[in-house]
Amino acid sequence: MARAQFQKGQRVWVECVGVWARIEQVQPVWAKGFDEPVRVTYDVGLGREFLGQELAVPVEDPVAASEGQTHWRLLRARNKWQTADDCPHHPFPGTYPVVVTDPQDWGGWRVPGAEYDRDPERIEYQARLIAASPRLLALASAMIETVADAPDDAPPEMRRLAEAAQDIVRDVTEVTTVAPVTEQSTTRISGRTDPIPEPRTESRATQAA
Repeated sequence: MARAQFQKGQRVWVECVGVWARIEQVQPVWAKGFDEPVRVTYDVGLGREFLGQELAVPVEDPVAASEGQTHWRLLRARNKWQTADDCPHHPFPGTYPVVVTDPQDWGGWRVPGAEYDRDPERIEYQARLIAASPRLLALASAMIETVADAPDDAPPEMRRLAEAAQDIVRDVTEVTTVAPVTEQSTTRISGRTDPIPEPRTESRATQAA
């Protein structure tokens, strides 16, 4: 016998695809002579049905709660691979951006010198965006709480924005025990788009050693 492990509307991690989705339909399969379904599959809008073992529920990341009002800062480090004379096309010749995420001004995110030199303006923008992300996350959370406190008083557009913000916040604060699928092995099988898609940067900064 099989019992439903998930409910309609529940957010789940689809392991084989490497994406978050929501249960759109719970589809029990019945057989004559049985009082309970012999199998339960789930439609999550990705083109085929999934079994329960292919899905995982998110859990709150304890790091997200411990970080609190984290203040990430954008600092400039001396360029060790190029002097100011070697790179006059850089926005700030002789330096490169470093986002520090520790109170002691170390740790954080940066990019290799070759990647920065390839498109320094883009990396400068991405560094500013990464440094501002804790404040943007706090702003999104505050909007969600404001709408939740008085949902009937909020305009429809504000409720829609709060729902979209909630999805983005959950992508940051919720994790799954299932190892994520890498970008190289992930295949998109859904043509659906969200009302407000999650912003993606074109190149990802690598963590400092």
